[in-house]
Amino acid sequence: MTSGTAAIRAQTHQPAPATLAAAIAVTRSALHVEIVRTRAALDLIAAQWRELEARLDGAVLFQSCAWARAVFDFEAARGNVRFDPVIVTLRDGSRLVAVLPLERIRTRARTVLTALGHAFSQYSDVMLAPGIHPVDAVSRLLHAAIKAAPCDAVSFLKVRSDSMLASGMPADHMLTGIQEGAPYIALDAFPDFAGYFATINHKTRKNMRNARNRLERDGPVTHHVAASTQDRLGVINRTLKGRAERLNDQGLTSRAFGDTAFTEFCQSLASRDDLPVLAMSLRHKGEAIAEQWGFVHNRRYYAFVASRDFSNSDESPGKLHLGEVIHVCADQGLRGADLMVPVMPYKLTWATETVTVRDFALPVTRRGLLVLNVWDRLLRPAIKKLVLAMPAQWRGPLMRAAGRRL
Repeated sequence: MTSGTAAIRAQTHQPAPATLAAAIAVTRSALHVEIVRTRAALDLIAAQWRELEARLDGAVLFQSCAWARAVFDFEAARGNVRFDPVIVTLRDGSRLVAVLPLERIRTRARTVLTALGHAFSQYSDVMLAPGIHPVDAVSRLLHAAIKAAPCDAVSFLKVRSDSMLASGMPADHMLTGIQEGAPYIALDAFPDFAGYFATINHKTRKNMRNARNRLERDGPVTHHVAASTQDRLGVINRTLKGRAERLNDQGLTSRAFGDTAFTEFCQSLASRDDLPVLAMSLRHKGEAIAEQWGFVHNRRYYAFVASRDFSNSDESPGKLHLGEVIHVCADQGLRGADLMVPVMPYKLTWATETVTVRDFALPVTRRGLLVLNVWDRLLRPAIKKLVLAMPAQWRGPLMRAAGRRL
């Protein structure tokens, strides 16, 4: 047993499985770990945190300083006394070289360390400065997090295969859930939007042109980018309402929409200067037929919530609008557009690649190991598969009766 395992066992008063040994191994070097658990402490490292993320190329919006501040501010505003942040940092001397933003969640079944803002974020990852070895860094960060905030398990949802976290996970980590994909458009691979658009299938381009022509014969089709906080808030509210209604019609839900605070959290983002929101609408005769909003970070757009008018489904308004969204991203000089999970046909029309996304976990206690194996790896995927195979008219009443998200 390593000294790290012994420390965790003393903290939790429960025996830890040997599978965690590799994850918490500690080696001698000049690197040292610090823990941030308050907004005041976060503000002290904010400048260095922003400098670190500016040097990175990966999809690290949800590990950014701005995202962390938005989560802290929202939880404080709603008086959430259960909010338990655990931001683990790694320094080389005085230089910040790694950040792993986590929070501790307690349920009746277990206590889990997971990504900060877990109900609302889309990717789990770790920020590592260039040249920092991911396996060693992630081991150190995990060891420190578990020691500072004892838990039954660590759960990382939606980990991209090209991320530093995927590269640094201990070899004995567990896979939970199902494999998914995140479509992405690499705009920096093309000189301009026209160069990119020319790569779209010729028949697809013709079909979209014909669909737009049919709409325009009935009235003008225009695209709008929200220019004010009020306009952004309007797009946010309409997309949330439209998406919630669509999920309800299909008898589905999601981790975000299953949280009653999701709408308020999204509304709180409309006026933030440190987390730019890009909100857009495709309108027909002045009425929105497709809308989408997301974030711009490190010259990458992250599509967060979208909705469309399903009465115009024959004209594929979602597909048409996504083309406009990508055009805006190209005009703004962005490196790419991340359409995020899940994979959907209209996204694949535009994507240049699809990145594999998986859920990772590490048990810390025997309770954690038991729940991960029984619920996360066995029962939850089986129940989800069964429910999704049901007709939509059966799913809705069942999900409402169960009162939970799958």
